[in-house]
Amino acid sequence: MSVAESEHGQDHKGVVNLPTPTSWPIVLSLGITLLLSGLVTNWVISLLGVVLMLMSTVGWFRQVLPHEQHVGVPVTTRVETITSRRTNVIRIPISEDHRQVLPYETYTMMAGVKGGIAGGLAMIVPATLYGLVRYHSIWYSMNLLAAGGFVSWANASNAFLAAFHPEGLLAALAIHIVTSLLVGLLYGAMLPMFPWKPIFTAGFAAPFLWTGILYSALGVISPILDQRIDWLWFVVSQITFGLVCGFVVNLQVQVRTEQFRSLPFTLRAGLEGAHKREGEDEE
Repeated sequence: MSVAESEHGQDHKGVVNLPTPTSWPIVLSLGITLLLSGLVTNWVISLLGVVLMLMSTVGWFRQVLPHEQHVGVPVTTRVETITSRRTNVIRIPISEDHRQVLPYETYTMMAGVKGGIAGGLAMIVPATLYGLVRYHSIWYSMNLLAAGGFVSWANASNAFLAAFHPEGLLAALAIHIVTSLLVGLLYGAMLPMFPWKPIFTAGFAAPFLWTGILYSALGVISPILDQRIDWLWFVVSQITFGLVCGFVVNLQVQVRTEQFRSLPFTLRAGLEGAHKREGEDEE
């Protein structure tokens, strides 16, 4: 490889060995196509495909066995010399307040699942209360939720939804259980991002976020639910779900993260923390 000097650096000229270009893979794919096409047209086309497959296979193997064929490609690379007029580096002073504080302990995914189960049970109360107040029936909310899974219920009347239907009850329970578990699991995954305010996150932030997502997508998911849903009661139900979910999660035991293992031994053992607390009490 030769080296030539230039104004901004050095030019290195040489040759790079690359695999030899070949058209045999395309011929092989054409042969396979003709072989399969002949199965539904004429056997002559399949015979032509077999011939092309054999030719391409032999030709391709001859290019890689016993030694792979290469072709030399001339290349020119330039090594640039980077210089700077500045001789001193000014460093910006950074205090400890600028560092990212990561949690040493967080909740597990199962904590979110347990919270989702508890929140799903609590959410039934305002949903049932809405049916009693508005339509004098405890089955209305369940049937309205189940209507998204039954095409025949798309134009159902309020009287029909207020009546008891076993299939509606089973469908509503299935939808509610699956949704509660998924939302609880999602909440468990979000907990590491909001480790200090789980009740606020679950009780207010997550319900409004979830309501906003459903408000824009409910027309596609369940048109009948989109037409008849009462968003005020829906938000109340979501907040009930979130508050109970956050309360249950707060009762769960937190697990230590990788950040805890990076702490000094005195902090992990509680010695330095205890010493600081004793000093604060004396003051």
